Amino acid sequence: MICDTAEPKQCQAKNPMDLFNSGRVVKICAPMVRYSKLAFRTLVRKYNCDLCYTPMIVAADFVRSAKARDSEFTTNKVGDHPLIVQFAAREAQVLCDAARIVCPFAEGIDLNCGCPQRWAAAEGYGACLINKPELVQDMVRHVRNQIDNPRFSVSIKIRIHEDLKRTVDLCQKAEATGVSWITVHGRSVEERHQPVHYDAIKIIKQSMSIPIVANGDIKTLKDAENVHHLTGADGIMVARGLLANPAMFAGYEETPLKCIQDWVDIALEHGTPFTCFHHHLMYMMERITSKQEKKVFNVLSSTSSVLDYLSDHYGV
Repeated sequence: MICDTAEPKQCQAKNPMDLFNSGRVVKICAPMVRYSKLAFRTLVRKYNCDLCYTPMIVAADFVRSAKARDSEFTTNKVGDHPLIVQFAAREAQVLCDAARIVCPFAEGIDLNCGCPQRWAAAEGYGACLINKPELVQDMVRHVRNQIDNPRFSVSIKIRIHEDLKRTVDLCQKAEATGVSWITVHGRSVEERHQPVHYDAIKIIKQSMSIPIVANGDIKTLKDAENVHHLTGADGIMVARGLLANPAMFAGYEETPLKCIQDWVDIALEHGTPFTCFHHHLMYMMERITSKQEKKVFNVLSSTSSVLDYLSDHYGV
């Protein structure tokens, strides 16, 4: 579960709330299935990302199985901080037990109340929790009562209701129970590619005293700045924008070659499986390769062939 891989750039563990109290917008790497693992978090932290989330982990499996813990959660003692572990949960004590396991290795947990996938809804996880504010309160309260470390954060990530009053009510109930901050993906459960309702995030922000993080369709640093001005959000969480350009928060319009070189070095050091290593490069190089180059690069089938291609075409 925990590895001690040395980091090229050491950084001190921080209380995430210190970031939100710093007076500047907190730049956050979203929880992404398969992608926001240790190697990628290490990369984005080199390019001005302040706070990283793990991929969503099903708390019940994590508590029950050592194998699940070892495969789902990897961090290190040096550079992977501050770190938030995101859980899917539907029972307060199970979430507490999961939080207790990761507490020595992370700065907080996040309860997923936003995943819109059918399997999650069928299991009682994810976005269906926005319709169960009392259960969300109960889970937050249990973690608050059972984790001794007062600096350990407990946050939630939500989608919005069609009736925004229900979302504001959910957020206010969560705040009253001691949630540290709330990330708002500005779409309803049914919406996938429709425009993000930044106006809704603004209303939620104006209704709360705790930090609010805006999420949804943020692909450049300029987008992040615009969303901050539109919503007043204290933080900006990015998913696909960082996959396409891990150096986004450092102001790059597209992935620089230095970032691609950094990814190669970090991925090899961490023993990243080939499929993950290759997929990240496909995302990063989307904007800088021609259609013809993509046809060749995207079907490469080994680490050595990828390294040879990058060396021959880009000097990486």
